[in-house]
Formats: sequence, structure tokens, C-alpha cells
Amino acid sequence: MVVASLLRVPQSGMRCMGSHCYRTSSPLKSFLDIKKFRPSMSSARCFSTSLTRWQDEVLDRTRNIGIIAHIDAGKTTTTERMLFYSGFTRRIGDVDEGSTVTDFLPAERARGITIQSAAITFHWPPGDGNEAQPGVRDESLPRSAVSHTINLIDTPGHADFTFEVMRSLRILDGAVCILDGVAGVEAQTEKVWHQASTYQIPRVIYVNKLDRDGAAFGRTVREVSSRLSVYPAVCHIPWFVAGTGPFIGIADAINLQGLRWKDGEDGRSVKMMSFDQLEKEEPSLAQELKKARVALVELLSEQDETIVEKFFECDEDHLAVSSMDIIDSLRRCVLDPSSRIVPLFAGASFRNMGVQPLLDAVVNLLPSPPEAPDPEVSIGGVKGGLRRLLSGDLIVEQSEKASPKDAISKLQSCALAFKVVNDAKRGVLVYVRVYSGSLDRNSLLFNTNLHLSERAPRLLKMYANDAVEVDSIPAGHIGVVVGLKHARTGDTLVSYAGNKATPPEPLTSLQLRPIDVPPPVFFTSVEPHSLSEEKKMQDSLALLLREDPSLHISVDEESGQTLLSGMGELHLEIARDRLINDLKAKASMGRIEIGYRESALGASSAITKMFDKDIAGRRGKAGCTAIVEPFSDGEEASELSDEDTLLAETIEGNQIIIRAPGLQLERTSRGEEESSPLLPPGMDIVTLRTALQNGSLAALARGPQFTFPMHNTRVTLTVNPTEHLFGGDTTASALSAAARQATSAALRETPRRPGTAMMEPVMNVVISVDEASLGSVVHDISSSREVPLPSTDASPDSVVGQEDLPPIDPNRVYAPLDPFESPSLGAEISVSTSRPRTITAKVPLKEMVGYLKHLRSLTAGRGTFVMSVDRFENMSAQRQKAVMTELRGGF
Repeated sequence: MVVASLLRVPQSGMRCMGSHCYRTSSPLKSFLDIKKFRPSMSSARCFSTSLTRWQDEVLDRTRNIGIIAHIDAGKTTTTERMLFYSGFTRRIGDVDEGSTVTDFLPAERARGITIQSAAITFHWPPGDGNEAQPGVRDESLPRSAVSHTINLIDTPGHADFTFEVMRSLRILDGAVCILDGVAGVEAQTEKVWHQASTYQIPRVIYVNKLDRDGAAFGRTVREVSSRLSVYPAVCHIPWFVAGTGPFIGIADAINLQGLRWKDGEDGRSVKMMSFDQLEKEEPSLAQELKKARVALVELLSEQDETIVEKFFECDEDHLAVSSMDIIDSLRRCVLDPSSRIVPLFAGASFRNMGVQPLLDAVVNLLPSPPEAPDPEVSIGGVKGGLRRLLSGDLIVEQSEKASPKDAISKLQSCALAFKVVNDAKRGVLVYVRVYSGSLDRNSLLFNTNLHLSERAPRLLKMYANDAVEVDSIPAGHIGVVVGLKHARTGDTLVSYAGNKATPPEPLTSLQLRPIDVPPPVFFTSVEPHSLSEEKKMQDSLALLLREDPSLHISVDEESGQTLLSGMGELHLEIARDRLINDLKAKASMGRIEIGYRESALGASSAITKMFDKDIAGRRGKAGCTAIVEPFSDGEEASELSDEDTLLAETIEGNQIIIRAPGLQLERTSRGEEESSPLLPPGMDIVTLRTALQNGSLAALARGPQFTFPMHNTRVTLTVNPTEHLFGGDTTASALSAAARQATSAALRETPRRPGTAMMEPVMNVVISVDEASLGSVVHDISSSREVPLPSTDASPDSVVGQEDLPPIDPNRVYAPLDPFESPSLGAEISVSTSRPRTITAKVPLKEMVGYLKHLRSLTAGRGTFVMSVDRFENMSAQRQKAVMTELRGGF
């Protein structure tokens, strides 16, 4: 226990909140640098054991959580209150004033929305997270009785920044899903909920904005069950004056008490009332609280046997079950991936009500890093959990150079770079989540995606846009590496014993789950003001791409223009602001356009091209034959069974087939092609395939008739060794050039035959409107938008593709009556008439440009929508002519 006493921080002042007092201190570091402490001990083993116990205790008191929600549900507002009550800030930031901590980008403050997810560390209850001594936790007290370190990420809610949410979600251990108490479960809420489900992230729900007119807590609870397919465990119920007046607090079903805040104050002063006091002063609220406690215990008893035993020990009295037993049962349900129970809390963050109990719930119910689901990894062609890999349970294919177990035992740290940010003062900041070991300063990090090594000169612990320098980032924590020149979002970083530049196999192939980047659908041109500014512009664009992999850069060959592609109009507007205002690139951007595609309508004849030129002073000669034909998604290549087929792969919506008849392949014992005696010296099968594939892809990037990239097109390349290969003169560059020329010639032939057609992106659109606006929106989307009649009130499966779970009857879920509900009518009628309606449709992207303003004019500002790419579809001749006329400026 000597180490614990040495690491203890002196107590500072006390701040009282109702009947609870918490220590307050300035958050200097979320963990201490253990290397600074050199205690005098006779036994090094004793010191090491105590140190390990202290590290485990600190890790157990760590929470990595995220805030997820639909746009304008109150994510940033709730985060600001969390920082204020934890002692991190001395004043509450306001989104409308642009004074928030986490929305620190100028574009965020100007628009009042979150664009870039922000990481911030604070402690709850206030302290430094290191006061408790190692040892067994006091089971009679909740976890929130001891200060915990919370690493929080505030994520965007706008659909254009879905990728930003995805890359943040996968490194979290838990999440708080915030719902608007007026709007209920909205379309984007369903989307981010499904994304969190794919990573099996434990969640709690917080119903916000209960102070607003029209807030319906009971309706929202029932929507959670019907649209998110989970059982809401109602832990809080709203407290309204006289049952129908203003919102003044919450009634806690776990602790059987009432929490009341004074309107207009900062929320630090909380009046707590026991159940007996509530029965005397607020009998109707006490009666409803009793119903909530009974429903909570009954719900937990359906999935947790332990709470059933506690219930019988209390003589089947729901109110006699202790609050600690309920908290432990809720925690077990939250951490169980098979459980569908999700705790639900209430509050009004803007009015400073309900945030402190929510923070207690985060500490008490959400998992610490060791309790979180095992992250999936891929190594040596084998997929499994990271903990299984480190323990040796995951079997990895043996390497000729080293034993996998020996290599893994020398792995010092494994981290995931989940975000890259360019900071004006500090340079490029790479946000990392450390999953194993400890990432130390000056350690050599091997990037398994790029297969290169970089040294980590500086490590930071971030507090939004402020930072504290540290010497190491232990497992389970989130930090920042400064000074990396190549690391990108999604890269896996490992360090190896001995500080070697390249770790032994199979560690070089270790991958923490990558992100599937959706295809961009909007693009705009970027032009430097002068030739001297072009390099600066290209460097700035490269930084943007490191920060946001959902952006794409391409160059139009004919015009030489640089094209920037993104996920939406707002996405590209923000990219333009970052490029010009933040990165100070002297460039201008054209208007935002839609990324169309081009598709072959029929097959071309076999076109053979011979390339015979000097490349970089060396003679290059090669030939290739190409055939272009239409291709449909899901269609199989007919030549797959042909032994002459070297490749049949679908890339970016096109299929490329490479054949080499008569190549006389020599195969290894494993059945893999190795080489051929007919290949040029120094060339193998892999080089041949790669060169031909790259040449064909380059040709497919530009269509023959409309100059848009090709889509749904099959290219069959044939290389005859006797006719197309010329010994030492045939290089990879010559093969690539021949494949490109042959594919381009075959594409140019298609307009003279059946021709090509333009394709446009068709979007899956989910529109949320109120009942009064449903008719006008459906009429607009089906008439002026030229789409079939959309469906309304689609099930969650059709909206977000949730797992195949049995539906939950919302009428069997406990939910208190809303102030405007009539008990005689019941909840069933209220659900059908009061909740927002959902419209789903497949709409061409062109019709959705600028649709948000139009939708808000139809719905008095209440309508919202989200959309994602469904497919690319051939356009009719009339529509194609209209689009081309518009693109050519009306001529």
C-alpha cells in the first residue's frame, strides 16, 4: 500500500450539491506519470505488484464514452454542463453564443452545430481520479462515490458527418444516446443507434428538452421500444408542477427520491426529497414513482436472476429492494450483449436539470475498458478478438521467420489512430486509443497499413483544444501523438520490444477493424489563384484527406481541374471553409455538382493495342486485348472457372477480368500461382495482374461520351504470351499503358455501337415530419420529385437495417402519462396520433439538392431528413438531355 499513499493527491476544497459533497480540483492529468515516483522499498517485486494493482484500479475507474444523437438534440449543451459540474470549466458555454468548449472550430461556432468530434477528459465526481487506494471496492457504495476519469467524445449529429460518428464510435466503450423530448426518436437517431449496435457498444438513453412545450416523455419511451427495438428501463420520470405545469426536476426510481432544481440557477444546488417526503408533499408524483419502481424491478427480473433472489429476500416488496441491487442488476444487463434492456434517464440540459444524475449513471452503469467488448482484429488472415490474440488463444498461421506466440509476447503496445486533426499551433495531431500495453514517448510506432515506422516525439492528453503533455498513454486511454507525418484515420500502430523499425511477422499484418468509407456523391472544383499557390493548395488538400478519408481528390484529365468530392453539400462547404480560412490556402472553389456515372449499354468488339515507347530512358513494349460490356451488381463472371483467368474482381462498381491463355502457370504446394517461364525476367504473376488492373482502372475513370467515371462495366483483358510479351522490353509500366490504351479504345467504340448512358445516384431518403405536414410532404415528394409513392411509418428494419429482432409491443412497456394525455383514452391512441411520422423513399440525388430549405417551408421548420446512397441508376433520355443542358450552362 506504500505506492498508493505516495500517489494520493492532497484533498482540496469541498463543493456541496444537495446532500452530496464532492471534492473539486483542477484537472491536470487523467493519470499520473508513474515513472516520476521512486519509492524506497526493500523488495522490487512488492513495488511491481503494488504498481500493477494501482494501474488496474485506475483503469477500472476510467470511462471512454461518446455522445450520440440526432442533430439539435442537445449533445453539445449536455457536454457543456458535464464539464461545468465536474469543475473543468467555471462558466457554462452556450451554443448560440459560440462559447462552447467542444465546438471550438470557427465554422462550428458560426453555424451552431458540431462538425468535428471533440475529445475531452474530466473527472466525476470532481477530483483527479486517483484518490482511492488499490484494493477491493466497497460493495455497499455505488461506483460514483469515487472519482472516475471520463474520456468523452462529442460527435456530430448531421447526416453529412456520419463518417465522423463512425470513426469515433468504434473506439468507445460506452455511449449516451440523447433524445429530444419533443421530437422523440428521429431518423438520424435510428441510424447512429444501429451504428453503435454493430460495434456492440453498451448505451444509456437520456431524454432531453423536457422543459419545452410539447415535450412528451411517455411517448418518447414508447418510441424507444418500437423504433429502437429495446426495452427501456425507466430510471427517471419527469417532475412537473402540479402534474401539468413547468418541468422542475425528476423522480429517481432507483433511489426512490425526488431531485428538484430552481429555475434560472446554474444547477449546482439540488433539493433532494425522500420518498416519504414526496408522499406528503407530492402524492401524485410519489404514486407514479412507485409504479416506475415496480415496473423497473419487474423488467430487470425478466433477464436477471440475481435481482429475483433479492426480490424474494425482501418479501416480494418492490420498494424494499436496495438501490445498490438495482444498480448492479442494471449494470449486468447493460454489459450483457444479449440483453435488450437499456436504462433511460430524464432531464433538461439547457435549464441545468438532470445532468448530475446522468453522470452518476455513466460511472455506475457503463463499462470500464477491461469490461468493454473485445475489439475485433485481423492478423495473418485470421479474425478474432484482441484479448484472445494477446493471451495466445487465437491461432495464427505459423511464420517461417518467427513463432507468432514469441512475436506477440514482445508486443509493447497496440493502438488505433481514429482521428487526424491539423492544429494551427501544434501541427498534425493523431488521436489514438491504446488497446494494449503502454504507448511511451519516443517509442517507434510501426504503421501496419502503410508498412512504415515513425517515432512518437510528443504525447498529449487533450481537453478539447487544450492539452497537457504526458510521458505515456496506458491501455484503455485516449490520447494524442504529435509529430507523425504519415499516420491517417483508421491506421493501426504497434510498438515492439527492442524499438525495432519493423516488427516480425505476423505483427506486420495486425489490423484493428477498418472503416468502410461510403462513396462520395457531390463534387466541386478547386483552383489555385496562381501557379505559385498550387503546391500550397495540394499540401492543404492532402491534410484535409488525412483528417477526413470520406473526402476524395481527383484530377480531370481534359480540363486539368482538381475535383474535391464529399458526402453532401454541407460537407463540402465545411471542407471549403477549412481549406481557405483555417489552412490559409489561396484557392477558389466552384459550385457544388453531383457526381454522375457513365455505363456501357452493349459490348464492344475485341480491341488490341500495342504500346511501344521509351519510358524514363528505357524501352517499353507490351500488348493487350480488351473487351468492354455491361455488368450488373451481383452478376458472376462466366470465366471464373477458366484456368487461364488470373483475376476476376469487382472494384468501384466495375468488374475487371484478366486472362492469360497459354501462360503455363507454375503453382506452389499451396495451390497459389508463383511464376511462369513465359513471363519477362524479373516479373511475377502478382506484378502482371497489378499492372493490367491499374491500367484498366485508369481508363475507366473517364467515360467516352460524357467524361464521367464508368460504372456497371465489365472489362475483360487478355494477354497472349507469344503476341503481347517481348522479354526484357516488357515492363510493368508498359503493360499498364497497353491495358489503359486497349480499355480506352474499347470504351470509345461503345458510343458507335449501342452507346453509353448516364447514371445518377439514387438515395435512400428518410423524412421525419409531424402529422399535420404528412400529406403535403408525401404529395411533394411523389409529384415534383418524380418518384413513386413513398411509404410512411416504415419499420425500423426498413429504415436502418437493424438486426432481425422480434418486435416489442410499446403498449406493454411502462411509460408515465404525459401532461396532455387523458387516462381514459390511454397510451395507444396517443402513440398513433401524436408521434412524428416517418416517410421513406428512393429519390434521385439531383432532386434532393437544397431540399432541406424546401422541407422546412412545408413543415413550418419541423421537418428533417437523412439520406444515404442506395445505388446508381440509368437515366432516361429526356432526363439525361436536361442534365447535360444544365451542366453545359444552358447551351
